[in-house]
Amino acid sequence: MRIILITGISGSGKSVGLNVLEDAGYFCVDNLPPKLLRQLVATRMEEGGQTLAVAMDSRSADSLAGLPADIEQLKRDGHDVKVIFLTAKTESLITRFSETRRSHPLSHRIRPDQIDDDSPTLTECILKEREMLSAIEGIGHVIDTSGLSANKLRSWIKELADTERTPLTLLFESFAFKFGVPLDADLVFDVRILPNPYYDLTLRPLNGKDAPVIAFLDAQAQAGELLNDMRGFVEKWLPSFKSDNRSYLTVAIGCTGGQHRSVYMVEQMARHFRASERVLVRHRELAPEYAAS
Repeated sequence: MRIILITGISGSGKSVGLNVLEDAGYFCVDNLPPKLLRQLVATRMEEGGQTLAVAMDSRSADSLAGLPADIEQLKRDGHDVKVIFLTAKTESLITRFSETRRSHPLSHRIRPDQIDDDSPTLTECILKEREMLSAIEGIGHVIDTSGLSANKLRSWIKELADTERTPLTLLFESFAFKFGVPLDADLVFDVRILPNPYYDLTLRPLNGKDAPVIAFLDAQAQAGELLNDMRGFVEKWLPSFKSDNRSYLTVAIGCTGGQHRSVYMVEQMARHFRASERVLVRHRELAPEYAAS
């Protein structure tokens, strides 16, 4: 059975992710206590189910400790299990809760002895939730939804759901440093040292997937040297990441605006590694019609 577990910080998009999987034909369950997971899988198997998506969060925090062991047992039983952990910067979460006017799930669950007063603030709830979920963050593929539109998150979740079981998937992501480094990055490369096509008025409205920008950067000796160094680094250490039983390795490449140099480098890296690895590509700052590769 293909099983996808969605967890993470409240307000980071778990409902969006679960809706995407439901639309894709997954049998979906929200807020399942982790201790019931294996029982639910057994029931679905008896019913002939082939797919299952489950959302878990801090509302069931007391039973999250046993989740890693349950996941490993499900894998040993032959199930294809993926864990997606959604997170976001605290300021982004505060904005989302303010816009929806909903209270944080922990606002009525934190004991008075865990905070300085009887009424926990939203920030205190978020920090406490990060602490409660820290043990399971490392067992899944982390997606930083800060600044992501709902449509882009839906696209990324769908992409992950369609990924076949492989030892490791290489995910290359371009981003703008001015909007912050992605929280889900495992490796980060800075390509701001390269000449910036932005200052050429004919190249400014284009992006790193367009032929004129590619030609501009191909002509830069520094770009070729930096690309070879990044390729060499990833190639050297990729076997070690694979031996660490990772499902995903996210390589984030950033420039100032996330439009030209980083996009170009991500495309070049992806083209090189597609010959031997399962590769996914994200361009965080590009509009959806340009973000797919």
